[in-house]
Amino acid sequence: MAATIRDVARLAKVSPSTVSRVLNDSDKISDKTKDRVRKAIKKLDYHTNAIARSLANNSTKILGLIVPNEAKCLFKNPFFVKTMRGISLCAHESEYYIMYDFGSSEEEEVSVIKKYVQSKMLDGIILLTARENDKCINFLKDLKYPFVVVGRPEDSTGVMWVDNDNFKAMYTLVDNLIRRGADSIAFIGAAKEMNMSRDRLDGYKRALAVHGREIDENIIIEQKSFNEEDGYEAMKKILEVKTPSVVVTTDDLLAFGVLKCLNDIEEKGVSVIGFNNIPLAEYQNPPLASVDINAEKLGYYAAKLLIDSVSNKGIQQNHFIIDTFLKERKSIKLQNGAV
Repeated sequence: MAATIRDVARLAKVSPSTVSRVLNDSDKISDKTKDRVRKAIKKLDYHTNAIARSLANNSTKILGLIVPNEAKCLFKNPFFVKTMRGISLCAHESEYYIMYDFGSSEEEEVSVIKKYVQSKMLDGIILLTARENDKCINFLKDLKYPFVVVGRPEDSTGVMWVDNDNFKAMYTLVDNLIRRGADSIAFIGAAKEMNMSRDRLDGYKRALAVHGREIDENIIIEQKSFNEEDGYEAMKKILEVKTPSVVVTTDDLLAFGVLKCLNDIEEKGVSVIGFNNIPLAEYQNPPLASVDINAEKLGYYAAKLLIDSVSNKGIQQNHFIIDTFLKERKSIKLQNGAV
C-alpha cells in the first residue's frame, strides 16, 4: 500500500500540516524540520496525490497548448515540434503537465479554449500563433484568463508573449545579401494574416528601400500555407517574370519547394535561404541555408512566463525577444563577405 501523508508525519514526528508545508517549501518551517520530513518522504517513497494537492492549492498544475491547423501534420513542419519540446522541458522542470488540443480553424480554436476555461482543468493556456485581429487572444484577454502567446500580438497591452524580432531578422538577412552582391532578391511567404509573416515582409521591403532598390511586387509571392508544394508553385510564378539572384522564404518548407523547382529546371545559380533551420534543411540538395529562430527557446520562455505568472512569482516583464542567427550552407552562392 502506498504511503500517506500521515505515515510521513508519524515517522518524522510532526503534524500532517507540517508535512504539507514542507512539500510547499514554506519558509515558516525550520531547515532542521524540513530535513527530517524529507528523509521520511524518501524512506517511505511517498508521492503526493496530484488531485488532492490541486484542490488544496486551487491549482491543477496543467497548462493547455492550443496547436493551430498549420501544425496538424507535425512531422512535416518540425518548428512546432521544437517549440513544443521547449514548452515541455520548462513544464517538466516546474512539475507542470501539458494538455494538447488542435483546432482546424480559428473559430474551432476559440471553441476549444472555451471548453477548457469552463472545465477549470487548466492553470493557463499557451497559443502557438498570433494573427491579425486574433480571436483567441481577444477572447482570453477579455476574460482576463492566464495565457501566453508564441508570437507578437498586435496589441501587447496586458498580454504575455515570446517572439523573435522578425522584422529585424529579415531586414538583417536582406541587407547583408545585398552587401554580398545580390542583384535581385525575390520573397516567398505564406499565411499573411500572421503578424510574423507581415513583420518579415516589412523587413524585406525596408532593407531594399534603404539600399535604394526598387520593390518589384512581381517577385513577391504570398501563398496560403507553409509547405513544399506552395513553395514550388511560388517559384514557378517568379521564374515566369525573371530569374532572381536570391530567393528568401519565410519558412524552410517553402524553401524546400523552391530548391525542388530550381533542381527540376537545372538552375544552379540562384541562392535560396529559408527560416526556422529545421533538421531536414541540411539534407536538401544543396543543403539549405536558413535563419535559426531558436524555436525550442521560444517554447521554453513562453512556458516560463506563464508558469511564473500563475505561480505568483512576480514576473518582471511581459515578453521575451529571442535572438536569431543565419546558418550558412551551400544554397547561398554569393561569395564575397559573410552574413
